[in-house]
Amino acid sequence: MTTSDDKHTTSDEADEPARRPSRVLTTARVRDNIARIIWIVCMALALVLAIAAFTYALEANEDNDLVKLARDLADAFDLGFFDLDNPVKAFEGKNAVVKTALFNYGLASVVYLVIGRVLERIVRP
Repeated sequence: MTTSDDKHTTSDEADEPARRPSRVLTTARVRDNIARIIWIVCMALALVLAIAAFTYALEANEDNDLVKLARDLADAFDLGFFDLDNPVKAFEGKNAVVKTALFNYGLASVVYLVIGRVLERIVRP
C-alpha cells in the first residue's frame, strides 16, 4: 500500500533527467562557439601580418593610409618577437627589408595559426 506522499514528486525532480542533456548541450555549444571565436581571431591576426608582409614585398606606397594601417596593425600584433626593429632574423643586402618582413611576419602568422589551432582543440568539446 502506498501513501499519498509516495506518489507526489516535485516537478523539479521529475524534470531533472530531462534538463541534464539540455545543460550538456548548452555547455557544448558555448565551448564550440568560444573555440570558433578563438580560431577566427587568430586567423584574422595572421592575415593582418601576411597583408603587412605583402605591402613590403609589393613595395607598396608607404604614404598610403591603408598601407600605413596594415603595417601599424602588424607592428602591434607581431608579439614583440617578430618586430622589424628587432627581428628574429635580419637579412642584409639587396631587398633586405622585404626579406626581413616576409620572414618575420610570415613566421608570426604561422605562430598565430598554430596557437589558434591548439587553443581551439583544447576548448572545443
